[in-house]
Amino acid sequence: LIDSAGPFSLAPRRTGKAAGGVMANPTSLMEPDMQSPEQLEAAFGTSLSRGLTSSKAEEILKRDGPNELEKPPKPTLLMLFIMQLTGFVIVLLLCAAVASIVVNGTGPNKEDVLSYTTGKAIFIIVLINAGIASWTEHQAGGALEALTKMTQASIYVVRGGKEVKVDVPTIVRGDVVLLETGDVVPADIRLVEAADVKVSEMALTGEPDDVAKTWKNKPKKEGEPEKLTPENMVFSGCSVTNGKGRGIVVETGMETRIGRIAQLIAGEDGGKAKKTCGCLPDTSANSTPLQVNLERLGARIGVLAIFVCIVIFIIGVVMDRRDPENLGNPSWLYMILIAVTLAVAAIPEGIPLCVTISLSIGCSDMVKKNVLVRKLAAVETLGSASVICSDKTGTLTEGKMTMVKMYAGGVGYTVEGKGFDPTEGGFRNAETGAEAGGDMVVKSSLLAALLCCNTTLNKVTDAETGEERYEPKGNSSEAPIVVAARKVGLSEDVSQDYPRVLEVPFSSSRKMMLTVSDVSDRPELCPGGMQIESGAKYLTVCKGAPNFILDYCTEQLMEDGSVQKMSEEEKAKVLSVVDEYSSMALRVLAIATRSMQKLPFAADDEDVTTDQKFQACRSGLRLLGLVASIDPDRDGVPESVELARGAGIRVVMITGDYLKTAIAIAHNVKILQKGDDDTSAAVDCACLRPDDEYLQDADMDKLTSSVRVFARARPEDKLEIVKSLQRQGLVTAMTGDGVNDAPALNQANIGVAMGIQGTEVAKGASDMILTDDNFCSIVAAVEKGRTIYAGIQKFVAFIMSVHIAEVMQIFVCIVAGIPVMRTPLQILFLILVTDLPPSIALGMEPGEKTILKEPPRPRSEPVVLGWMWCSMVLNGAILSMVIIGVY
Repeated sequence: LIDSAGPFSLAPRRTGKAAGGVMANPTSLMEPDMQSPEQLEAAFGTSLSRGLTSSKAEEILKRDGPNELEKPPKPTLLMLFIMQLTGFVIVLLLCAAVASIVVNGTGPNKEDVLSYTTGKAIFIIVLINAGIASWTEHQAGGALEALTKMTQASIYVVRGGKEVKVDVPTIVRGDVVLLETGDVVPADIRLVEAADVKVSEMALTGEPDDVAKTWKNKPKKEGEPEKLTPENMVFSGCSVTNGKGRGIVVETGMETRIGRIAQLIAGEDGGKAKKTCGCLPDTSANSTPLQVNLERLGARIGVLAIFVCIVIFIIGVVMDRRDPENLGNPSWLYMILIAVTLAVAAIPEGIPLCVTISLSIGCSDMVKKNVLVRKLAAVETLGSASVICSDKTGTLTEGKMTMVKMYAGGVGYTVEGKGFDPTEGGFRNAETGAEAGGDMVVKSSLLAALLCCNTTLNKVTDAETGEERYEPKGNSSEAPIVVAARKVGLSEDVSQDYPRVLEVPFSSSRKMMLTVSDVSDRPELCPGGMQIESGAKYLTVCKGAPNFILDYCTEQLMEDGSVQKMSEEEKAKVLSVVDEYSSMALRVLAIATRSMQKLPFAADDEDVTTDQKFQACRSGLRLLGLVASIDPDRDGVPESVELARGAGIRVVMITGDYLKTAIAIAHNVKILQKGDDDTSAAVDCACLRPDDEYLQDADMDKLTSSVRVFARARPEDKLEIVKSLQRQGLVTAMTGDGVNDAPALNQANIGVAMGIQGTEVAKGASDMILTDDNFCSIVAAVEKGRTIYAGIQKFVAFIMSVHIAEVMQIFVCIVAGIPVMRTPLQILFLILVTDLPPSIALGMEPGEKTILKEPPRPRSEPVVLGWMWCSMVLNGAILSMVIIGVY
């Protein structure tokens, strides 16, 4: 594939797909992250210093097309309205209405406007129901529209040796793009320069931590977990949170990772709309179990109605039954009108209207449970869910990194409180339980850590609710430190009293951040804090990976304020604490300091590099302590998971986090229980796609039938897991908040997006939104969904009993040769006035107390069960005998 024009510029775009038609490996031919900058420069025919020429960029743009996402055409409101009229029962009703109008139009009373009332009434009821259903469906969707907004209007590129600002859609493969803090990455880019670049990839991976990037090609080490994204690549739609860099565009438009997510949302056909009836969009694949079952019920009733109409018509003609008011008319004409009456009597027109009203009331009730429903049928569908696939971050957990453990001066501490509110919780000695917020080692460690942070904590007001909440601004890994420091009375503003002289940002190679602050004339770090050596003017603070920082530590601060040498035994003891915290899925940072009477480099020497300054300051460190943080599980989640298990619902965690962390959180929230074999109940998603090809359907289904935790999941993995569960006949609910969740949300029987932290893309692909981002709300919604379905079964049985009675009465009237007791219009009046109100009341009945102790109903279970048919026929017979006797 490599020729003078390069493998990426002339070769066909990559289309490698895994089993099932889903892209398994995003870069299946020539991996750009595995190429050197010089190889990429030659491959794309560009220049790292001068970029593409304007003429060549125009040529590539004409060949590849604009750098934007394609949006498949969305059915119009009119088209959706027409589609609602294609249902079997609706078609029968329309035929009955047309027959009524035609017969009356050719009869002796054709000049009488009232003779057409029956046909008009049927038309009005059908059109009202179709209008409500089409408007609801029209409001759904929007994921692809939101996806296209995840970019900025323009970006700086190098063209012809000059830095120019161009519109993002005009960027082409081979362009050299300049990135800096605040930019949204315009395409998939291989970095060739990176100065402390960090990127937020939460949209792609679902993980909240900023990801450090480098321009170097780093081969994977043996035993190292697979990374979700290469370290030298940045992807379209992600935002640059730190540093600046330069890179070569390797993919644009629909070939970017965001583009592939758009393809997954649109479907395997790339968004090409399937057709039904020759010209109408086919939306049957998105039908909920309730819609499918109601359609089946309608078809069965329709067939029975046709059969009954034909039988009655034949009997009436054979027995020569004529219109009592017009005995001169032929019997067949009269029997056509009777057939219309039978059709109206047999077909339960009120069921769709009652279902719509019941679901609408359910939607209103759901809002009180912090669930906003976007599609009416989703209310009931969640009640039939047999599997809930949940994202970890922000749903099962708070989505807020919180300090929970601390080790300082040889003593362990626990930190109470969740989230970013510093007014909740405090520090306690892990052994004695005594309050420890004023301990010298605690305050010293936290203040030193603050001096090595750039994150702030502010109280903000929610524009919609008016509620005040604390929100950090800056690096997510520093937020726990800032919040914990506030709990002991230390504000990040205190760093202003310690002027910063030097800052060396964290990098993937250094594994730590270093600052030097002015501490002149300070006998102690803070009131009641660590003593500062006499004559010291500067304080170096290092914050980072414990194993790296410990290599440079020569002494350790003790609980009583003394300092002791850091022996190998002491280092091993500290590392054992690190291992203990890590086994609990905690993210551990070490804090170390060094007092200096003068800077170990010439401050005014511009030739001294940042790395040289870093190396000069990091030696001879004093370990102050370890801080350990985790994204804690939400209150009530473990109980909700247990409740779901009791309801026969399997809860599955699908996360982009590492397997070890996922297992720890799964145990905390009771998804994994004591006695479970973690090696079989929790897996890395790499096992789903050995050799970058997904397992065959049978093997995939066998795996997903028992696994409850999937870690390091890509967007394609989530989609394949949901498809596998659906192949097993399970009604699957999927929760998510990021762009990476959108394909699976769209595929699931019920997609549930997060309202607070959820992206607009995820919300657009979902059926309902959790306004509080809490997993507990899903279980409450399941209970409400089951209650609604039970109500639907009750009023369907009631309505069908009445309609069966109507058919029996007409049959008896024809056979007995007595006038038919009701006209079609009277039947419609009875349905709307006397049948609908009690039906709606039945649908609003509270559920049984044991409703969450029952197993989910099978996906194929009909709305009307066998015993219900017997009950309805018996009820109809009793009604008929009484009414005929009175008549």
